[in-house]
Amino acid sequence: MGAAKSKRVPRAIREQQMMDAAVRTFARRGYRAASMDEIAELAGVSKPLVYLYLNSKEDLFSAVIRRESAALMAAVTAAVEPGAAADRQLWSGLIGFFAHTAEHPDGWAVLHQQARTQGEPFAVEVAATRAEIVRFVTGLIAAAAKEAGCAGELADREVAGLAHALVGAAESLAEWANARTADGTSAFGYAGECAPPTAKEAATTLMNFAWVGLGRLMAGERWAAGG
Repeated sequence: MGAAKSKRVPRAIREQQMMDAAVRTFARRGYRAASMDEIAELAGVSKPLVYLYLNSKEDLFSAVIRRESAALMAAVTAAVEPGAAADRQLWSGLIGFFAHTAEHPDGWAVLHQQARTQGEPFAVEVAATRAEIVRFVTGLIAAAAKEAGCAGELADREVAGLAHALVGAAESLAEWANARTADGTSAFGYAGECAPPTAKEAATTLMNFAWVGLGRLMAGERWAAGG
């Protein structure tokens, strides 16, 4: 009896194993098609134990969203260089974002593809995380405008719009960089010119696309229809 008890997996560890299995199953099968049987089998436990620890499928999906959202935010926050110039903070934060989504493609698929399409309460939880990221980017753009001496020329609404556009571009780029085939492997392959972009390459691509344009905007240039 003593030997058997010493091998028992602690509940906290077992729950994480179940959550890991759930992330993979939801990402690759979709929320509707995923079954608790599949999750239990992948985690190496019985289905009743999954229900005992994590309640219903809906509760499990919500728990997965919260865990993956928190992990994404933690990765971005940890990557940002405190005290650096606004563009450097954004670039380092983007590297953290792209590195995390590349290292956890199933978690990113759950947040970006599954949770956002399943309605409340799942979409609401993802929206809260996105809003937090947008607030961070909004602050950086506002800080950059102040550094450039044009804070008064960029209205709060325009700064917020630019932040939303930049975050949306980052999400789209991450989805492209993490594209998967039906069997879950990278759509890029892993050799030669077909290799997926690194986190630093993806971050630089977005900075070239967005921040260079922001620099011209802050220098007083404005686009107008008809030139």
